[in-house]
Amino acid sequence: MLKIKRLGIVIVFFSCFFLGKTSFAQKINQFDANKKRTGVWKKYYPNKRIRYQGQFKEGKEIGVFKYYDISDSRYPIIIKKFNEENDSVAVSFYSISGKKQSEGIFINKKRVGKWVYYFDKENIMSTEFYVDGKLNGKVINYYPNGKPTEITNYKMGLKEGLSQKFSSAGILIEEVNYKNDKENGVAKYFELNGNLKETGVYKNGKRIGEWEFYLDGEISDKKELEKENKYKKGNN
Repeated sequence: MLKIKRLGIVIVFFSCFFLGKTSFAQKINQFDANKKRTGVWKKYYPNKRIRYQGQFKEGKEIGVFKYYDISDSRYPIIIKKFNEENDSVAVSFYSISGKKQSEGIFINKKRVGKWVYYFDKENIMSTEFYVDGKLNGKVINYYPNGKPTEITNYKMGLKEGLSQKFSSAGILIEEVNYKNDKENGVAKYFELNGNLKETGVYKNGKRIGEWEFYLDGEISDKKELEKENKYKKGNN
């Protein structure tokens, strides 16, 4: 009698389990009374690999959506987190092998705020700031060793203000000012040892006025620089 009761419990359990699965499956890819997508949705590529999965409410994406590559569905290549309060979307992009490549915020399909790009999970490649889809603020690019390779200021998509470039050892090698995306104002270029190489002024992207050139940190005019270069080439 006890065995029969246990058997009955097992049957009821598995019946509920499979009915639950069937009920859940029936809720996938549904429309509401207004013919808008609702609940959990999953779509597949022609090769049967999953394309995306996520949840809708009154036709709008809510919560977390995951998107996959057609050739490999082990890891999502895009993860989106939808914010119902302000219509912003936090997005992370990944390689097919699951390594994070970049992350940031979209509003109305335009980048906003801080965006970060990665060499790998721990090493940052660059940081950028956006307003209404345009670069605005300081952009910093990095070497794999973590030192900055370039620091440039932007204003609504255009270079504006100081731009600096560095060697992988952290030595300043270029310092140029910009206005409306063109070189304007004083510019300085340096040797890899940090010595000043040349300096002068730009106007609307063109060199103007007197430019000073240096050898081994000492000022030299252009003619002397050319002679020194020829002398060095002749002895090589």
